[in-house]
Amino acid sequence: MKRITIPVIFLLLITTLSSFSQIDDSTMFRKHPPKKRFWDKVFIGGGLGAQFGSQTAIVISPVVGYKFTEKITAGFGITYQYYRYRYTNTIFETNVFGGNVFGRYYFTKNLFGHGEIEYLNLEAYDTYPIRRVDVESLLAGGGYVQHIGENSGILLMLLYNFTPSYYTPYSNPIIRIGVNIGL
Repeated sequence: MKRITIPVIFLLLITTLSSFSQIDDSTMFRKHPPKKRFWDKVFIGGGLGAQFGSQTAIVISPVVGYKFTEKITAGFGITYQYYRYRYTNTIFETNVFGGNVFGRYYFTKNLFGHGEIEYLNLEAYDTYPIRRVDVESLLAGGGYVQHIGENSGILLMLLYNFTPSYYTPYSNPIIRIGVNIGL
């Protein structure tokens, strides 16, 4: 019996020691997980949109953001929109330029609240000669993110413009689909 138990104990001891050797000593006794570097918290993304027909619209809006905590992110973006509307013999065509600053609060891993201040510069066709006007909007609402990996996801947002004006290029509610990609 002694002949069998000594090799079994020796075998168990070797497998146990080899299992412990796989654990990194620097992480085994930490109270907190390792801190993320600055670039681990940065994300890029935005949205693209297109519509063709009697109304043609092309939208490009990249964003850069930062994940301050697991629940709070913020960032900024730029916007370019090409818009063309054809009605019988009349053609309305414009280029819209602008930017925004946004913040998000994640209630759960997938649901978030979104607030944004947007500034757009566009052509106003209500006077002659045509002039460019500035349009500021305060947008707020919520959204859902479908995560793709640890730091990336596809976003769907439903926003409301609390400061609509005569020149605002869209009506409430505003639906946006975009993407975030972690660096």
